[in-house]
Amino acid sequence: MKQLLEWLDDRTGIRRLTHEALYENIPGGSRWKFVWGSTLVFAFAMQAITGTVLWMAYSPSGQTAWESVFYIQNVMPGGSLLRSLHHYMAQAMVVLLALHLMQVVICGAYRAPREINFWLGMILMQIVLGLSLTGYLLPWDQKGYWATGVATNIMGLTGDAAQRLAVGGGQYGHHTLTRFFAMHAGVLPGLLVFFVVLHIAIFRKHGIHATNPEGRPDEAFWPDQVLKDGVACLAVLAVVLGLALWRPAELTAPADPSAPFDAARPEWYFLFLFQLLKYFPGDQTFIGQSLEFWGAIVVPGAVMGVLALMPIVGRWRLGHAFNLCFLACLMLGISLLTAQAFYEDHHASWSPKDAKKFADEAKQKKYEAAWDASKQHITALEHAQRDAERARDLALAPAGIPPEGMISVMRRDPLTQGPRLFAAKCAGCHSATREDDSASIVCPTPTAPNLGGFGSRAWIRGLLDPTKIVGPAYFGNSPHLKEGEMVTWVTDTVTAMDADAKANLEKLVIALSAEAQLPTQREQDEKDAETIAAGRTFLSEEVGCVDCHKFHDAGEEGLAPDLTGYASREWLIGMIGNPNHARFYAHVGAEDQPMPAFAPSREQPEANQLSVEEVGLIADWLRGDWYRAQASESAQ
Repeated sequence: MKQLLEWLDDRTGIRRLTHEALYENIPGGSRWKFVWGSTLVFAFAMQAITGTVLWMAYSPSGQTAWESVFYIQNVMPGGSLLRSLHHYMAQAMVVLLALHLMQVVICGAYRAPREINFWLGMILMQIVLGLSLTGYLLPWDQKGYWATGVATNIMGLTGDAAQRLAVGGGQYGHHTLTRFFAMHAGVLPGLLVFFVVLHIAIFRKHGIHATNPEGRPDEAFWPDQVLKDGVACLAVLAVVLGLALWRPAELTAPADPSAPFDAARPEWYFLFLFQLLKYFPGDQTFIGQSLEFWGAIVVPGAVMGVLALMPIVGRWRLGHAFNLCFLACLMLGISLLTAQAFYEDHHASWSPKDAKKFADEAKQKKYEAAWDASKQHITALEHAQRDAERARDLALAPAGIPPEGMISVMRRDPLTQGPRLFAAKCAGCHSATREDDSASIVCPTPTAPNLGGFGSRAWIRGLLDPTKIVGPAYFGNSPHLKEGEMVTWVTDTVTAMDADAKANLEKLVIALSAEAQLPTQREQDEKDAETIAAGRTFLSEEVGCVDCHKFHDAGEEGLAPDLTGYASREWLIGMIGNPNHARFYAHVGAEDQPMPAFAPSREQPEANQLSVEEVGLIADWLRGDWYRAQASESAQ
């Protein structure tokens, strides 16, 4: 071994290099406050290692980015831990940067002859923040997509050219992803390595700046300071590993430009800038520029300018005191803005709305608007979590992810798209509350029946209940239905029924519900075949329903909605598409029909409010007809 080391030293001079690296003199001996630079280098090394492995499984395109991250997170052995380590170490770097900056300023290690090294550190800080910003988009999920869109729009305040350069063209999309990936995995790490080497070289030239070294003997970097640095790096790793195991990195649903994410926010270390912009509205100007420009460009630029001037200002004792005060105010301001942003977003979750909080009407309205905004943010987060879980279930389904990407699956999924379409087109009149809470929709002022569970036995049973049919869940909020013949028939005929007739009415309920062929009660319908047959006979021959309704071969079309295939997919698509059809409410007249026709024309689909596919998604969601993950798939 000795001969091998001597040969290696003869060829490379490794002994001299090792001595230069490990035996640097530390005035006043090793100290814990000197560890922050080493922990930053350690964090970057971790990022380089984990990032390289992640790179091997990542595919940067609009159809493959989310899919490859999903593979890393859910399929690749150790992938979830690896990605979580990379995710949390990036955040740790930001914290360590702040600590290192404070240590340098407090100790005065930015003053001559170390000015250039301080400025190099400022450049490194901006590169690290650039890495954080560009990495946020790479999963190509809803959270990163919309948050990065906000950041690139801010760049547009400096001019269209800057935004086009960042976005990769005139539109925010696939080219933005590939450009950000090139910056994140190539350009910025290369710049970081270059400036780190330059930073360390100049640092070694001037040595450690030790405050009050008198009374303590000098020591070499090895072994005491190396031990302290190693312990600090191990502590950083332990914290990051603990976070990665406790709460793995999040992956929301695939990025969808057609579905805005109302809870889009930057990562917590950029949250103060997001909050700061609230005080600079874009609809007001100052000296010919919008206030938004001042808040997004001028103020942060001025802060960076003051930081850059610290080595010059700090030459004097009073200047150093100013620098300390400025840094303390900056850190306090960042902390307060971050805390305020978090409070504004989440306070509705722990503070119920108080209708009499303020006697002053203006203050009360402002408070209620803030509370409503917080509630909307929390609701958007809940929807995002639900969509993320749904995307995972669909991606792990036997059909898997098609070549066109996961977004195509999500756009065809009734559980994902049905509530959105219903909320946009139907929730002005109807609610749709579900017992399983699968994206329930509540209309504030309903004027039509609640369609949650539509066509089920429970829903039809309530429709034929004299007390419920005039309630808010059915016809109670609809004047033209509340006074109609259906309500009269239920309140008169059903109320007068004896026990045997009511038993037959229950059979009718089961038979009519079977027309829907709901997937959630398919097994029940198969078991109740005899009851269904008896109920059909009672409906078409005895109870008098066919006096108004058509049911298979009995009755006539045009007097009331056809009950053949009632609440089935085909029936619902027809009703939503054109309720004025002869099969449904043609007898009412188009001018008196409160429900609009969303897809009446098959010959001119561009004239319809909804496409046939969209109507089908609403129908499938109302019927509960969507893919459900098996327990074994959910556990993977």
